[in-house]
Amino acid sequence: MAVERTAVNPVTWSAGLGFNQGELVSGHTRTLYVSGQTAMDGEGKPRHEGDMAAQLALGLDNLEAVLGEAGMSLANLVRLNVYTTDVDRLFPHYGVLAARLGAAGVAPASTLLEVNRLAVPGQMVELEGTAVA
Repeated sequence: MAVERTAVNPVTWSAGLGFNQGELVSGHTRTLYVSGQTAMDGEGKPRHEGDMAAQLALGLDNLEAVLGEAGMSLANLVRLNVYTTDVDRLFPHYGVLAARLGAAGVAPASTLLEVNRLAVPGQMVELEGTAVA
């Protein structure tokens, strides 16, 4: 059975920002809950201290790597939570995330939260997702 996704948008402003208010999903057989992904290298060392754009890009690469290991891609993402230590500093780079999601043809339900800090000092953005197949 194929996965069927239906955007749920009682208002339309969020679609312009690259996310739906909700995603109704049916027909899936597998669900992947992805832990928060940050700008860490393969050995678990933080990278790009002070560079929000580079941290966002590497965090997204790491999210895609987890999805790929499960036989999925960004196209399977139905939920994305974004945590950052500075929303205002993240916004100028948010287009990178929106572009990659758009290229995958998805606009997952999403939440963006500013937090005091992330688990690893120096990290400024963390991406947590749910994917279905």
